[in-house]
Amino acid sequence: MRSTAMKILVVGSGGREHAMAWKLARSARVAQVLVAPGNAGTAIEPGVRNVPGGSPEALLQMALDEGVDFTVVGPEAPLAAGIVDLFEARGLRIFGPTRQAAQLESSKDFAKQFLVRHGIATAHHATFSDAQAAHAWVSSHGAPIVVKADGLAAGKGVVVALEEADAHAAIDRMLVGNAFGDAGARVVIEEFLAGEEASFIVVVDGLRVVPLATSQDHKRLLDHDQGPNTGGMGAYSPAPVVTAALHERVMREVIGPTLAGLAAEGIRYRGFLYAGLMINAAGEPKVLEFNCRLGDPETQPIMMRLSSDLLDLLEAALDGTLGDVQPLWDPRPALGVVLAAAGYPDAPRQGDLVSVEPVTDPEVHVFHAGTRLEDDRCISSGGRVLCVTALGADIGQAQSRAYTAIAGVHFAGVQYRRDIGSRALKTS
Repeated sequence: MRSTAMKILVVGSGGREHAMAWKLARSARVAQVLVAPGNAGTAIEPGVRNVPGGSPEALLQMALDEGVDFTVVGPEAPLAAGIVDLFEARGLRIFGPTRQAAQLESSKDFAKQFLVRHGIATAHHATFSDAQAAHAWVSSHGAPIVVKADGLAAGKGVVVALEEADAHAAIDRMLVGNAFGDAGARVVIEEFLAGEEASFIVVVDGLRVVPLATSQDHKRLLDHDQGPNTGGMGAYSPAPVVTAALHERVMREVIGPTLAGLAAEGIRYRGFLYAGLMINAAGEPKVLEFNCRLGDPETQPIMMRLSSDLLDLLEAALDGTLGDVQPLWDPRPALGVVLAAAGYPDAPRQGDLVSVEPVTDPEVHVFHAGTRLEDDRCISSGGRVLCVTALGADIGQAQSRAYTAIAGVHFAGVQYRRDIGSRALKTS
């Protein structure tokens, strides 16, 4: 019999963590959800309490002091720092991959070499730490071309260069100007892949896999996929581009070989695994990147659609019994629109007063990301401030509900896309 009245810890402060905490707090088996450090939204979410964040060691001590039963890691940085290894060494239950396994995200070069070793389709690439050699490679291959910081850069270390000059500027910014610190000390340069992106996220227990609902992110800052890459300006679920046939193909050609490859290299993988895919005009998938956690903002619509208990799913993954659990999904689509700060993504402004009018529609939820409470006032504290997310009978209704709710949100310099879900509308 599974325990009840559990205390759950969610590590992180973004919209993904707010959505997970919101969903976990709705479980009949959960007494309280702690979020470290959380944001202004988790501070007022029923059944949720913010606690201080900090290093993996500080979080471990806090989990011990609070008597936490189960921990879920939201962002990539703590995973790359080995928080799972640390908690497991002290006998605490924590969901996420080990530091070794998290290299699939923490090093793009590691991920690309892994994909090549195991015959998983991806863009042709080369890795450089020397700027002169990187410039020469770009000059010989031309544009469009993609330049990526090797390490973790909060979703902003990717430049899709449509002109050679943009690629050369990105190389200088990363390798010469040190724009991303150690994360940009090496760059991965790869061929540009055309097509439609999709986010394919699964839960892994080490052996078995359960796919989550498909979703599609919008990476570019501006409407019609213009402007710089961001951490994500909105998402919807399901993604019509992932047909039943393509779903089966991704499981067979991407997810299966990835997990088999990890096992062959002696790497245990338990956690969320996110394959960012590019689907070309012929319907063929190639891997753009791996993430070792849920996507943001994909998590927000996915959690809105999950009608079964998230805790049951995560516990089954830790127990190695994923084969006994099948998540249930609301058949209706969900769509989330990110409201970003002035200056995002390059130099987001912080400190603006954020006003959110009460939402009366039960099918809409405003998930906070870059916010904090200051004297009971909501203040912007990050690039992506909120994600307004809605369910609908179809993608058009979900979109309409989300944008209607946005009219009740106010802060200086707010910027958001007006076309989230447009691709899905064309195929519906």
